[in-house]
Parts: sequence; structure tokens; C-alpha cells
Amino acid sequence: MSSLVLFFIALAATFFGLFILFPILFGFARLFGLYTIVEERQAKVYVLFGKVIAIIDEPGLHLLILKLGIKAPLVNFLGKCHSLDLRLDQEYLRSNPVNSEEGAPMGIGVWYEMFISDPIAYLFKNADPRGSLAANVSNSTVRCLSNLKLADMLQNRHPMSQTVRDEVSPQSQDWGYSLGSTYIRKVHFRDAEMIKQIEEKVVNRLRQVTAAIKQDGANQVNIITSTAEQRASVEFAKAAAMRPQIVGAALQQISQDPQISDALFQTLETQNIIEGQASITLIPKNSKLLGELVASTQNKPVDR
Repeated sequence: MSSLVLFFIALAATFFGLFILFPILFGFARLFGLYTIVEERQAKVYVLFGKVIAIIDEPGLHLLILKLGIKAPLVNFLGKCHSLDLRLDQEYLRSNPVNSEEGAPMGIGVWYEMFISDPIAYLFKNADPRGSLAANVSNSTVRCLSNLKLADMLQNRHPMSQTVRDEVSPQSQDWGYSLGSTYIRKVHFRDAEMIKQIEEKVVNRLRQVTAAIKQDGANQVNIITSTAEQRASVEFAKAAAMRPQIVGAALQQISQDPQISDALFQTLETQNIIEGQASITLIPKNSKLLGELVASTQNKPVDR
């Protein structure tokens, strides 16, 4: 035969052995209980004729013929193998009904962790250990946390969680469950009418606070404005009081020179005449009659 034919024969034999023959052989081996594989955080409980004959919880490959002896081939046919998950599990119970000391209807949400610690107790002491544990946690929450003060319910969650855990743990051990962390995640009001009233009170209070803030701001602005106006009026009054003194001092200096003083007063008098509303009519000198006639007929001011 050629080397190519030998290569394909070896390839076919390898494929048949790895993907067909070996799975069949290992399947028969598991069927007759020759070996088993235990995963991480897993336990297998073997029961034969109503009696537990072995518990394997160590991860790895185990030869059952060495652990069970001649009973190993009979377990799969006459007995039963229970596979249990030992990993940490969690549960959340919503709105457990309790009443505060003041009579307010409250709801408490409890989150807790648990894992299987005793496989035999888990399988045979309780038909529904998970449901029983949830009921136990709920009953303990209602029993331990009822009639607490409303402020304590809303603030002290850590002591409440510890109280519930201490109450539940002893009973859960008898059912093969070990209770892990327990935490009160949510505390809320259950009465819709009460929630509505609280919302209305909060809204009204916010409106009052907002109005008070606005009023306080307006008062502060008014105080600042009035203070500024007061200071400005004081400064204007000081300036008005100082003006005659300054003008008087200037006039005193001007009056020391008669020529400058006369020129200044003539200029001021002329300026007052110009700024006035009186009409000015210019007539020749020694024309008494003409002046009287012009004055009697003058109705409009002369344009300047």
C-alpha cells in the first residue's frame, strides 16, 4: 500500500476510536457505575434500597468500585444518585408586611444568601427546604421587626438584618441549609393613601421652603438697595453741603480783583438773560415813542 492510503486508514481508525469507540466504552462504564466525575462545589449522594451508602463531594474523577465495592454496579439500576449544587445561592423576599410602633403599615424587603451544608438533611428532612427557609426568613422578619419605631425601621437596617439572621440560622441548620449574609434592602410604606399624603406634605413643605427662600432673597435685595440709596443720599447731601463752601471760596478769591469780579457778574447776568424766556427788542437811543409803539405791538419773542 502506498503511504497515502496508510495515512487515511490511520486517520479513520483514530477518528473512530476517539469519537465513537471511547464515548461508547465510557458510557457503558458510567452505566455500570465504574466511575463518576464530581464538579467543583458539587456533591453526589448514592442511595441503595432506601439507605445512603456514599457521599462524594470532593471534585475530581472517582472510581466507584473502590468506594462502593460490589454495590457500585447496582446503584444505577436499583438505587439512585442525587446530584446537589453546593454553590452559594441567594433569594430576595419582597415587601414582608410589618407594622411600626406608630401603627404605620410598612413593607420590608429581605435579601439573604444560603448554601447546602448537610446533603442528607437537605434531601430527607424537608420536602421543600428552599421554600421552608424562605418562609422561615419571612416569619422571622415579621416577628422580629414588628412594633419597631418608624425612625428605627428607616435608619437602622444593619441591626435589623443581624436580628433576622440570628433568628433564622438555628432552624435552617436542621434542614441542611446554612444561612449566609442577610440584609434588609428596602423599607417602604404599603398604604397608597399614606404615600399620597406624605407626597403632598413633602410638596407643600418644598413650596414653603421655596417661598421662604425667595422672600429672604427679596428682603436681602431690599436691604442692600436701601443701604445703597441711604449711602448715596448721604454722599449727595455732603456734596450739596460742600458746594456753597466751594463756591463761596471761589467768589472770595475772585472778589479780590474788582475787574475780574465785575466781568464775572456781568457775564452771569447776561447768561441769565439769554437763558430766560423774555423777549428782547432793540430800539435806537432817545426814541421814547417808538419804543412804546414797538412794545405794545410785540407778541412773539424775537429769534435769537
